[in-house]
Amino acid sequence: MSRIQLLSPRLANQIAAGEVVERPASVIKELLENSLDAGATRVDIDVEQAGVKLLRVRDDGSGIEQDDLPLALSRHATSKIRDLDDLEKVATLGFRGEALASVSSVSRLTLTSCPAGADQAWQVETEGRDMAPNIRPAAHPQGTTVEVRDLFFNTPARRKFLRTEKTEFSHLEEVVKRLALSRFDVGFNLRHNGRPVFSLPPARTEQEARRRVATVCGPAFVEQSRFIDHERSGLRLWGWVGLPTFSRSQADLQYFFVNGRMIRDKLVVHAVRQAYRDVLFNGRHPTFVLFMELDPAVVDVNVHPTKHEVRFRDGRMVHDFLFSTLYRALADQRPGDQVDGEDGEAAVAPALNPLQAQPAASGIDTGVFSGQQRMALNEPPARWDAGDRSPHSPLQAPPAGTGAAYAGLYGVGSVSAGLPEASKDDEIPPLGYAVAQLHGVYILSENALGLVVVDMHAAHERITYERLKLAMDQEGLRSQPLLVPETLAVSQREADCADEHAEWFTRLGMSLQRMGPESLAIREIPALLRQADAEQLVRDVLSDLLEYGTSDRIQAHLNELLATMACHGSVRANRRLTLAEMNGLLRDMEQTERSGQCNHGRPTWTQLSMAELDKLFLRGR
Repeated sequence: MSRIQLLSPRLANQIAAGEVVERPASVIKELLENSLDAGATRVDIDVEQAGVKLLRVRDDGSGIEQDDLPLALSRHATSKIRDLDDLEKVATLGFRGEALASVSSVSRLTLTSCPAGADQAWQVETEGRDMAPNIRPAAHPQGTTVEVRDLFFNTPARRKFLRTEKTEFSHLEEVVKRLALSRFDVGFNLRHNGRPVFSLPPARTEQEARRRVATVCGPAFVEQSRFIDHERSGLRLWGWVGLPTFSRSQADLQYFFVNGRMIRDKLVVHAVRQAYRDVLFNGRHPTFVLFMELDPAVVDVNVHPTKHEVRFRDGRMVHDFLFSTLYRALADQRPGDQVDGEDGEAAVAPALNPLQAQPAASGIDTGVFSGQQRMALNEPPARWDAGDRSPHSPLQAPPAGTGAAYAGLYGVGSVSAGLPEASKDDEIPPLGYAVAQLHGVYILSENALGLVVVDMHAAHERITYERLKLAMDQEGLRSQPLLVPETLAVSQREADCADEHAEWFTRLGMSLQRMGPESLAIREIPALLRQADAEQLVRDVLSDLLEYGTSDRIQAHLNELLATMACHGSVRANRRLTLAEMNGLLRDMEQTERSGQCNHGRPTWTQLSMAELDKLFLRGR
């Protein structure tokens, strides 16, 4: 080994550039963040050859003083923090003071700036070879322009790793889109090779913000998403959450911002995945544009060179807040929220001509626990009285507000012919009234907007599943002692974690006993999971607790079992339903959480408006 020596400024900057400047998109990110931190309200970006030949960013921000221009290109020189207290509550996008120095070390950089109130602009130039700044007067309006030419001209090995121009520009465009979503109050204009790519004026109203989101994410996302805004315990979450039916094959439409900073954090990903677990089709990814605001002092943004990751002081609280907010937002979606008129209000109209309902010869049993389901829950069968066809169980009773004409749906015997019941205001329900059944699979219903098509098995499956979960919550989890306790070897850290969360395990029907420093014994498990691999379940749960501070694996296993029970207990295809039974199913869908998707994430119903039907038949042309 040779003697220790200080690195030259040029070599130190190029090493730093290896962390900060990966490709042209990395450069544009740093330059735009500086513009936003300077208070810019308009940013113009010109790019040639995907940024390899030229990157030019002009803003109307506060500008840089003449004496500060050489410092702007020096390492660890910044106007954004002064002492350790500032570092512990960073409120700006940049703060390390390495970006411009790193960029200038691998390019030919020109920085021109005019501070507010100054009568003269100044320009500084530097090249990667000697890093010596050259300052001279220039003409420039208030603000700053940074030109980066010939990226990686002095590091050809790095240049070889760049992809095609199309690929590199797509990465650069994605960075601009992210920052455009983070700051609705700033206008963004992007040009590539002299051709305008997009122009986003400042968005100062909710409608303008929606328009920007539609431009960046596509109009289909805005149409298939719901706006949320929730605040609790110093945390605020707002933005757009895509409906489960508007999912993607890749996680390419997911934008999450913390205090305006775009991040990709495993804790956030885990919380979002949990919230969508019950409604997303297998292998699909949710879509969202979400903004979380919290005290900068409780989040550490200085944990990654590119600042893509953050660390929360209370990660479990943040995880629970994200999960509960999104879970409730998805659960609160009802058909009435999706069947909207042009004015955004729920569509209502005078009642349709009532259709004569046929007698229900045999109803569909949507009671919560019956037969094998009761046995699986260690619940004794409901008591039946002679001459009475309904069990003495509140879970078997039709929901409040269900008319007598729908009673056959709940297995309470035949009902006389009746008419579908409209609401007291004689308004058409969101899913309308059933008119027919198609091939024993779909229910066709007429509502105020047109035709509703319902997959009866998928819809009934969701209704049954939600009632199973509700009954589970009301009756609690029953534990089943193991005849022979199962011992497993764990690390001391995992054993300590099991001790720390002992009460939490107990609430979920599982009893763990510490047998030694690195040994646990499983004495009780939830009765519903008696066939599960208890050892693997405990190991997975402990892994989650150590990683995220929380785990939903036990609940996930229980939900999987309840979903299976709901699937087997739901009406099957080719089952002929009466109009009363079909209307009863529609009314239940309107009252059931997450009724837009079955347990496997498939849609349960779709709407065809009269305009869409007219278009199919060329009416009005």
